Amino acid sequence: SSDEDSGSNNDAPGSDTATRARRPLSATARRRQHSDEYSDSNHDAPASTSQKVVWDTVPQQNSAKDIPVWQGALPNADDTREPIQYFFDAELLDTIVQQSNLYCTQKKKNPNSALRLDQNELEQFIGTVVYMSVLHLPRSRMYWSSECRLVPVADVMSRDRWEEIKKFIHFNDNSNMEANNDKLFKIRPIVDSLLQKFQSLPQDQMLSIDEQMVPFKGRSSLKQYIPKKPHKWGYKIFVLCDTKGLVHSFDIFTGKTDPVPGEPDIGASGNIVLKLAQVIPGAVNHLLYFDNWFSSLDLFATLANKGIPALGTVQQNRLHGCSFCSDTDMKKKGRGTFEEKKAVVDSAEIRAVKWFDNRAVSTAQSVSDVERWDRKLKQKVSVERPSIIILYNTFMGGVDALDELIAYYRIQIRSKKYYHRFFFHFVDMVIVNSWLFDDLQKDLLAFRTSIAQVLSKAIPTLEVCSDAVGHWPVVESGRQRCKLPNCKGQTVFRCSKCKVHLCLNKYNNCFQEFHQ
Repeated sequence: SSDEDSGSNNDAPGSDTATRARRPLSATARRRQHSDEYSDSNHDAPASTSQKVVWDTVPQQNSAKDIPVWQGALPNADDTREPIQYFFDAELLDTIVQQSNLYCTQKKKNPNSALRLDQNELEQFIGTVVYMSVLHLPRSRMYWSSECRLVPVADVMSRDRWEEIKKFIHFNDNSNMEANNDKLFKIRPIVDSLLQKFQSLPQDQMLSIDEQMVPFKGRSSLKQYIPKKPHKWGYKIFVLCDTKGLVHSFDIFTGKTDPVPGEPDIGASGNIVLKLAQVIPGAVNHLLYFDNWFSSLDLFATLANKGIPALGTVQQNRLHGCSFCSDTDMKKKGRGTFEEKKAVVDSAEIRAVKWFDNRAVSTAQSVSDVERWDRKLKQKVSVERPSIIILYNTFMGGVDALDELIAYYRIQIRSKKYYHRFFFHFVDMVIVNSWLFDDLQKDLLAFRTSIAQVLSKAIPTLEVCSDAVGHWPVVESGRQRCKLPNCKGQTVFRCSKCKVHLCLNKYNNCFQEFHQ
């Protein structure tokens, strides 16, 4: 069976191993204390291992373990598809259009005041929202004001039309909600569509699982409060991604985590890992990283038997029968002291290491040196460090990298509806995924702006409108608002070159006036 690496801690009760294990991370990585943050009653402790676990001490000269050799491979760049169109495909956009028009009809109950949203206008709406995330103003109406008017937004659609689309944008039929106990019913079509696409992306060898917070302060039974997070109020999403932050799967926390069908019930935190790890192919040696809130002996053994090696920090009370030297004894021996033990659980070998830096840190493999500042000697000293600590600190920060990329230009449109917050977060997540999937050919700001420009389909310049070449009226199946300033008419005529709707009848000839 595949070998597994695990970590442990012998600190006083209430101490947090994962936070200390991440101490060598860069300054951009957030330090978190999971044992305090997840003390809520919704999460059960992992199920204890029924069999007795016998731990053997591993001599330091036998500590080295090779990283499992990856048997997979990434596809060629030519085999990938256009990223943004791949995630937000025509089928998903068409679903949003249909449900938004239906929701408006259900609310207004007047066919003469229908929303009449189509796919082209929905893309324009998303494009304006992305522009607003790049150039943020305190209130959305300021983008149309004379003092702060933003041309890429104000020229695409009117303020009232933008607010109407935002008010009625919807993703599922409310008439079917009473017979459905799904807490994510209102966003289920988006979740299912994006999950299918995320899970089909090619995976790197190093993968990590962690949680992220979606900021939200409105009323919602799904909202969580974690006082030590940068965003204390919001929704919690568990994410599987690679070291760059490319999302491969996610699971929205709804208050209860059921065991995965066909898998053992190893507690709420372990069940989350098994659920997200379903998309990881076994026997190709993907190495999965997670922190001490998820870790348990049962989880490591279950993943090993599925052919998925794993590495993570772990709380001492989840290492049944394993006892390390106390922190006091390790402190007497000096910084760099470490102890390693191994055990076999369900035919899977698991190794646990406790390493003493400033305080005890748990996990294992070969030893290397790292420089640390000695406050007594007032100089840097060389401290031995197991290489497994380097592995964990190098490859565990994938979700933190994703959070950082999203936070640069987060969509901050205010709304009391919780599904709006989820939708805008998924737009941010898709843009970051598309940027990472696009092989970083542009910086994130330029990539985000180019997406906004393509989606918004702004009105052409005056030179294009008045060149008198190729401007032909085309009849569309649905009506849209006339794009001539100060005209509020609805029309089926669209310019074949400018791609905008313009009135063309015996009362109004906006088509001719627009092209003069």
